[in-house]
Amino acid sequence: MHKLNVLIFGPKNFISTLDEIKNYLKFDLNINQETNVNNDNKFDIILCHEENIKEFQSILNGTSCLKILATGKDTRNNNIFDYVLKLPTSIEDLNKLIENAIVKKQYIKNSSIEIKSYLLNKNEKKLIKEKKFIVLTEKEIHLLELFLLKKKAISKNQILSLVWQYSAEADTHTVETHIYRLRKKISEKFSDDNFILNNKEGYFL
Repeated sequence: MHKLNVLIFGPKNFISTLDEIKNYLKFDLNINQETNVNNDNKFDIILCHEENIKEFQSILNGTSCLKILATGKDTRNNNIFDYVLKLPTSIEDLNKLIENAIVKKQYIKNSSIEIKSYLLNKNEKKLIKEKKFIVLTEKEIHLLELFLLKKKAISKNQILSLVWQYSAEADTHTVETHIYRLRKKISEKFSDDNFILNNKEGYFL
């Protein structure tokens, strides 16, 4: 993984303190007080001191990068920031928070898959659309991943091979049953009868 690039918003004393310890940090500091952050790929994280929230409010609201609030207050509810760095802090705790935030973001990203107009959350085993969701079984998740990966109709025998590995208790009827149940769950919750389709060659999305 590349060395993390962290954009800092804060008062002079906060920035100068970070600048003094930059050789001990596991990330690169960007202390240029930019007023426009258009390229989310340029920065991994924005670290903003509590004194500068109002000044950079539009930037904080307009970027999808991870945002950390540095504060001495006991604040827990803030809809702008993803994490809170409680001040005063140590170099070790600062490094740990930055690294953990990125790891968690990557984990969530790798575990969330867009399927049509839905979001498949593999961590929570949910298929989500707007504020509605259904809970999925492991096999249902495997089925959806397979359909998404193949991008074409897949026969019942292929599904049996790839999802069930021809286990002794499974046959093509098992495939039909699982797909029927999944279709039923989707239809009942989302009123969508066209999520999993089929033709003479098999099933597809």
